[in-house]
Amino acid sequence: MIYKNISILGCGWLGLPLAKALIATDFSVKGSTTSQNKLPVLEENKIQPFLLSLNENEITGNIDAFLENSEVLIIDIPPKLRGNAVENFVAKIKTLIPFIEKSSVTKVLFVSSTSVYADDLSMVNEKTIPKPETEGGKQLLEAEKLLQNNKNFETTILRFGGLIGEDRHPIKFLAGRENIENPDGAINLIHQKDCIGIILKIIEINSWNQIFNAVTPFHPTREEYYTQKAIELNLIVPKFNKEKPSVGKVISSEKLMETLDYTFQILA
Repeated sequence: MIYKNISILGCGWLGLPLAKALIATDFSVKGSTTSQNKLPVLEENKIQPFLLSLNENEITGNIDAFLENSEVLIIDIPPKLRGNAVENFVAKIKTLIPFIEKSSVTKVLFVSSTSVYADDLSMVNEKTIPKPETEGGKQLLEAEKLLQNNKNFETTILRFGGLIGEDRHPIKFLAGRENIENPDGAINLIHQKDCIGIILKIIEINSWNQIFNAVTPFHPTREEYYTQKAIELNLIVPKFNKEKPSVGKVISSEKLMETLDYTFQILA
């Protein structure tokens, strides 16, 4: 089946360029934002704009119209759980699900994270039992289960590694810093262009009811990688603390590359 109408819940750093890429391939796209100022930006890019806010007990905005006539819903709203921010992300997804159930949506793509896996220095694939250590990872895993266990629609889970792009790279935050922990932990990053390419491929070949890890197959140590990146970008090389043992994991994207016949465009 070929889908033509797609709704993207969360037109942010990834959702907005994803919407543009879908429109460029002849999809009709509805996009949501929580910011009034962003509505004209969506409209300028031929995205039908919706001001929506997903809360723990309600959704503000016209969620029914946002989902109307769409066959595919892409959920790209990460939990806000860093620093002092605390929210019940699982409750938000529970609030959303009844609206999906009564809509025309039959396929859901949920943007999740490799934070659902433990940092136990292992090689991780989709058969690895998730053991999240962070609150964000725990809530994402719970949200994944809620969506995949629902029989009213088919859900594919996309577990992205660390997101990077032309305007977003961790070396800009790490440059010049000292005593950075975890020098021997492996990097598990993915470029924005590959995030978009993978989502387009899932929709194109109709790959639903799946779980995919999505991480560039390139895993030098943090110290190796960030030292090299700092040199490339003419930034101050960060200094790492080797006193504590490093933790981490190596995320395999082999299933994704084989199932989708996908070749990563950009090494991290």
